[in-house]
Amino acid sequence: MKIRGILFDKDGTILDYARTWVPTNREVALHAASGDKQLAAELLRAHGQDPDTGAVVGGSLLAAGSIAEIAEAFAAHLGVRAPANLKTELGRVFTEGGARHAVLIPGADRTLATLKRRGLRIGVATNDSIGGLKASLQGTGTLDLFDFEAGFDSGHGTKPDPGMALAFCRAVGLEPGEIAVVGDAAHDLAMGRAARVGLTVGVLSGTGTAEQLQPLADLLVGSINDLPGRPPFDRRRWSLFA
Repeated sequence: MKIRGILFDKDGTILDYARTWVPTNREVALHAASGDKQLAAELLRAHGQDPDTGAVVGGSLLAAGSIAEIAEAFAAHLGVRAPANLKTELGRVFTEGGARHAVLIPGADRTLATLKRRGLRIGVATNDSIGGLKASLQGTGTLDLFDFEAGFDSGHGTKPDPGMALAFCRAVGLEPGEIAVVGDAAHDLAMGRAARVGLTVGVLSGTGTAEQLQPLADLLVGSINDLPGRPPFDRRRWSLFA
């Protein structure tokens, strides 16, 4: 079966994770800690980001969790120190920070446009909110390329459940076996496996490592910029692998 659509993860796949989210995570943790820098560093360290170097552990809560999951974990960690309306407030800080710090992986905009010109239907699915998705991609020139967009609050569930991938299929009129799921985290590829998609593609441009992605990936590439030259995305060659 030919691949006719691609569902992309957002952060670490289209957006540069380190440049976009490391500073945003710091702002989120500081807000949750009510300005206490030591407590903010504690929150970051406990949930996947080194507060000094900014290194983020692949698969950790800050790398892969939804805003609701992060807010719940922060609240549990903070206990009585947790601010009121933490989920709402963190959602606001994430959205504002994502918009302010958003940086594309170099060439990602051209790659998405190339794949769209070749007739592929493309979508983006993230454990960010739909408002955060739009805010972080609005200034990148990519948002209008997508045929489908979904966040954790779009009604399709969260990764690694299959709901977002199946919703993409319904939206663009394709069977699961006709789409590829592309992402930098194991939960992206696990979503694709759960939905029984035709191809799962791991990218090494984000927080996930080759060791984490290989067990779930049919194809492993450096970034989405490698896709246009690879079957089945190169329409001159229809075999599954090069």
